[in-house]
Formats: sequence, C-alpha cells, structure tokens
Amino acid sequence: MTPKELGYYFPAEWVKHEATWLNYPHNENSWPGKINTVYPAYHTFIKLLADVEIVHINVMNEDIKNTVTSSLLELGTNMQNIKFHVFLNNDAWARDCGPAFLLNRNDKTKKAIVNWEYNAWGGKYPCDLDNNIPNLVAEYLELPVFEPGIVMEGGSVDFNGVGDLLTTKACLLNENRNPQLTQKQIEDKLCAYYGVENIIWLGDGIDGDDTDGHIDDLSRFVNEDTIVTAVETNEDDENYIPLKENLAMLNKVRLLSGKQPNVVELPMPDPVIWEEQRLPASYANFYIANNTIIMPVYKCDNDNKAYYTLEECFKDYTIHAIDSTDIIWGLGSFHCLSQQEPALISE
Repeated sequence: MTPKELGYYFPAEWVKHEATWLNYPHNENSWPGKINTVYPAYHTFIKLLADVEIVHINVMNEDIKNTVTSSLLELGTNMQNIKFHVFLNNDAWARDCGPAFLLNRNDKTKKAIVNWEYNAWGGKYPCDLDNNIPNLVAEYLELPVFEPGIVMEGGSVDFNGVGDLLTTKACLLNENRNPQLTQKQIEDKLCAYYGVENIIWLGDGIDGDDTDGHIDDLSRFVNEDTIVTAVETNEDDENYIPLKENLAMLNKVRLLSGKQPNVVELPMPDPVIWEEQRLPASYANFYIANNTIIMPVYKCDNDNKAYYTLEECFKDYTIHAIDSTDIIWGLGSFHCLSQQEPALISE
C-alpha cells in the first residue's frame, strides 16, 4: 500500500518540529575558492535553530565534529540541542537528498520516511552518498521507509499540509529526472507518496539556478491559503518574465478547498554576481523553524522590504535575517540546506 492509502501525509513546514536535519558543508567544489567564508553564517544558522529545536548534523568524521563543536560553543549555542552523526554525504543540500518525513492522520503515534531517488539535479554532481542519507536517518530513528522509485528533490515541492502541493514544470518535467514518466504519472506519485490531492504547477525558475527551477526559490506557502511569490520589477532583468508568468499562474489557480490563494508578492534582491556568474539569490529560500523564520539577505535595499513582507506573513514568529551573499555562491541558501522533522501530532 502507498503512504496515502495508509493515512500518511507530508505536513506543512510550519507545524511543530521535532528537529532539523543538516549535512555539514565540506565539499569545496560547491564553494570553489571560498568555502571557509560560508561557515560564520552557517554556524549562526545552527545556533538560531538550536535555540528552538533539536539540530541533527551529519558530518564526515569525528575531526569535523570536534571543530564544529568548538565554533558553536564560541557562539553560545545550546549544545544540548545539537546531535552529530557520522553519516557520509556528498554535499550540504539536505533539503534535496534528505529524508521526507510523513505523519499519519489516522494514528498519531506514527511517523515514516519517503526515500525518493536523488540524482543531484539531473546527474550534475556526484551523489551516491547523499542518496543513502534517508536510509541512514530511518535506521537511526527506527522509522519505516517508503521507496517510490523515482527521482524527486525536497526543494522542488512545497506544501500547505491540507492537500495542496506547489511545484514547477521546469524541474519535475525535465527529461533529466524521470523521462519515462508522463506529467500524470508524476502527479500520481506525488499524491500517493506525499498524501496530497491537488498539484499546482508553475513554470520556469530563476536565473542561475542549477536545479532547473526549484519552487523554494520562487513561491512558498506561508499558511494554508496564502502563497508568497518572488517578483522582479526590473524589466531588463532575466527573471522579470518568468516571475511575471508564475505570478499570473498563481492568480488563476484554485486550492483543494476551492479557494483562490492569497498571493503576496516578495521582492527579488539585486543580482548577486560572483566570478561573472549570476547566482540564484532569492528571499523565498527562507526556512520555517519552531516560532522562527530564518531568511537570507544580500546586502541590498530590498532586504528590508522582504523582511517586512515576511513579518506580515508570520506575525507570531521571530524573523532572523542572515547575510547569504557567501552561501549563495554554492547555488542555494537556508531552505536548501535544511530538512525538517515534524513532531508527532500527539506531542
């Protein structure tokens, strides 16, 4: 039986977390020439998470664990909430290769993991170790695992927890993922293994995104019927047309409830360029932790506007802005780096 048939579903990111899972950055090829510059912001990210929930950190060896521990202690991190695991991995992008945690509507004591196949965004990078992370986590937590047998990444989908899933055709219908499947077959897999009913398709991603259009750089649910979506006001910018088209699509869709979603426009930052390469900087790559929002900022005028926009969306949350201009050289930010583990509904 499929997870959906058994009562499982993927909850919204804003439900109470048991923990956040991370893969500690170690791959210098992801931040060529400047991996050391990402650690101050990354350690701040961990510190803020540990203030509100458990943080599981997958590291390559005990030496890295000891070095990270020293850095976190210097920040005053709540080390009681830090748990290290020597789970070998290729890279830091836990959102995409990490476990997809499911809760059960019928039995509130049950939690499970979906282990999608992971091919590093269409075979772009080595990923044999990353592809095994969900199994390692499931073994550690003693959770059952479902194996859909198709390629899927966590950053390509977003959820409101009541039956709606947001994604893009540019990514999920890309021939480098599941060329053997039709759109309808992919939708069937999404519904069966994420426990959803309604798939909302957007179009293209932002310039510089090597994931072929992940939704977490574009549009995100902030509650059951509200979506924030990135918009670009500069008509000469590469992102102007695709983001305008995605906005138009969102203004026409219906949720499973039959409602039209409330659509909130989120500005784009100024272009972030490194070594003549446009990077996929976006404020939409925020992470929702327990009563906390951690958002990337990029040292530009729209940082404040984006902050206040999210503040209106998350009125009961504390919002922390962390400079992501070095992290984004790896082509992702805080949402890409993290994967939430929801608490059991009964807790």
